[in-house]
Amino acid sequence: MDTNYNNRKMIIKKALILVIVVLIFLGMGKFLKSVGYLKFLGFSSESVSWQAVFLTNNQVYFGHLSKKGDDMYKLTDIFYLRINQTLQPSNDQPNVNLVKLGSELHGPEDEMFIPKSQVSFWENMKEDSQVVGAIRAYLEGQ
Repeated sequence: MDTNYNNRKMIIKKALILVIVVLIFLGMGKFLKSVGYLKFLGFSSESVSWQAVFLTNNQVYFGHLSKKGDDMYKLTDIFYLRINQTLQPSNDQPNVNLVKLGSELHGPEDEMFIPKSQVSFWENMKEDSQVVGAIRAYLEGQ
């Protein structure tokens, strides 16, 4: 009778340890997801970095890129460049502004779903790039 009791006790201990380990891993996964480190699952990049996304129509967007299924990307925290040109051509450099997506006439939300077939390529931007610096300055000024 003692052996059955000890066996049950050992099984209960092992099951309890297994449950605790599973809960710890689930908690760690939830925490990592909440801080964004699992957003790029399947990519070699961390979500804390900014990406430049070059589309087949020659448009470029900046933001945080993630997979959305097998054939789509999702871009969030979106910015793009607007080049303001004067009516009279001159030798001056064009005025380039970084624009936050959302202020356009049609009022888009700050997420874009892009078919993979429309993406020529994407790159991670360095923290010291001019675009990332301008994005950080914009976000700090909000």
